[in-house]
Order: sequence, then structure tokens, then C-alpha cells
Amino acid sequence: MQVRAGRRWQSADAGFALSDHADWPGLLSAIKATGAEKVFITHGYTATFSKYLNEIGIESEEVKTQYGNEEEEEKS
Repeated sequence: MQVRAGRRWQSADAGFALSDHADWPGLLSAIKATGAEKVFITHGYTATFSKYLNEIGIESEEVKTQYGNEEEEEKS
């Protein structure tokens, strides 16, 4: 991620991407360790993970990208 451009565009303090190969406990651990105020989910089971984060008190939002979504692919 380009932190400087993100700051100017959304007045964000900082951001970084996590690997889409991380497992559920690893993602939760990393998110909690950062103290992030908001998490944007872009890949994988976005709806499920975002809903779970919101339920445990971590503000989260799905971001639709050009890449596939496993939940949609399984329905096909």
C-alpha cells in the first residue's frame, strides 16, 4: 500500500496489506496486535470475516475488487 497517497486521500494514519494466505487465527492475531480502528476486507470470505469482526467489536467493511470471491465461486 502507498501510505502517503492513502493519507492524502482518506486522511488515514497508515495501512498495510496482509497475505491472503494467512489462516483465520493468524489474521485475527495480526488485526488485534495492530490496534486497528477499522479493517477493510478485500479477498476471500469477505462477508463472513467482516461480519465476525464487527460482532467482536472491530469495525470492518467489505471492499469489492476485480478479484474473485470464494463465497460466490462456491455458489456457482
